Amino acid sequence: MSGNSFGKNFVVTSFGESHGAAIGCIIDGCPPQVKLTENDIQKELNRRKPGQSDVTTSRNEPDRVEILSGVFEGLTTGTPIALIIYNKDQKSADYSKLKDTFRPNHADITYQTKYGIRDYRGGGRSSARETAMRVAAGAIAKIILKEQGISIDCCVNQIGAIVATKHDDHVKNKFNFCDESKISDLEELFSDLSEKGDSVGAGLIVKVTGCPVGLGEPVFDKLDADLAKAIMSINAVKSVSFGNANDMLAKKGSEIRDEMDSSGYLTNNSGGILGGISNGNDIDLNFIIKPTSSIRKSASSVNLSGAQTNIEVNGRHDPCVGIRAVPIAEAMVALTLLDHFMRNKAQCFGIDQILPFKDE
Repeated sequence: MSGNSFGKNFVVTSFGESHGAAIGCIIDGCPPQVKLTENDIQKELNRRKPGQSDVTTSRNEPDRVEILSGVFEGLTTGTPIALIIYNKDQKSADYSKLKDTFRPNHADITYQTKYGIRDYRGGGRSSARETAMRVAAGAIAKIILKEQGISIDCCVNQIGAIVATKHDDHVKNKFNFCDESKISDLEELFSDLSEKGDSVGAGLIVKVTGCPVGLGEPVFDKLDADLAKAIMSINAVKSVSFGNANDMLAKKGSEIRDEMDSSGYLTNNSGGILGGISNGNDIDLNFIIKPTSSIRKSASSVNLSGAQTNIEVNGRHDPCVGIRAVPIAEAMVALTLLDHFMRNKAQCFGIDQILPFKDE
């Protein structure tokens, strides 16, 4: 294994590079007789694809997915599902001058050092282009979870220094920002970023509703540990937290613990997970994405021979990668939850997992 597969029961293995012929994935372990069409997957891919607005990369990829196997007459067969997306809008010449120079704070230097070779065209395998296949696989996981009453929603609640002060329902703006009152501030920020060729980071929140009790395994496969790994595997993510983590250091144990009465939990500071196992509350997850490393502003770097040089990265890049991370985060959470759901059913199928609270 070399880090290209995710999951134990619902297993996703992805392949392909940013400027290669195609990207794709194999999904093994999908239950049979799940209603599935290419359009079901395409709807999720359309949320992530580049070139949709003036605040994301201008690379214009249709991201049309093809199902190659594992589906017959609109139903999954229980055999491996193969998905593929052909790359259409590569401009590899944009990266020719990066062949011998490393972009600061990027994977260039670590890939070169580890493997002795790297695909410098758009970052190759380290490019966020790879995440399209996670969204495709996650679309299938979301369909299965929805049948179990589980839903996953993500939005952006901070971009640069602009922080949401409220959380609007049914967010629909080009920033995927949860506070519509901040849109004009964001427009001004991105205009300035475009002029200066710079970038900013973002904070995002994920909420899972309808999650049953019992997902998660002892010690090494705790649900929050696996969710953290899933989110940390997304490009540029630098931290993950659950529940009311921002207030925990300033509060005492008597204030932060989730007390109970006969009707259930009185608070949800733990974020829906206790001892690594879901407790029936909403799962609240927060994460931070760093500013885009590929920007026009000149920076000091070194080349393959070790000589110091300056670098400016041209081409088509997101001034804030966090905006397009929303469907990626939802996909990774879905893949993790479905994998644990299947594991829980396999081990505890004869146990009635009901909390000892009285019905109201």
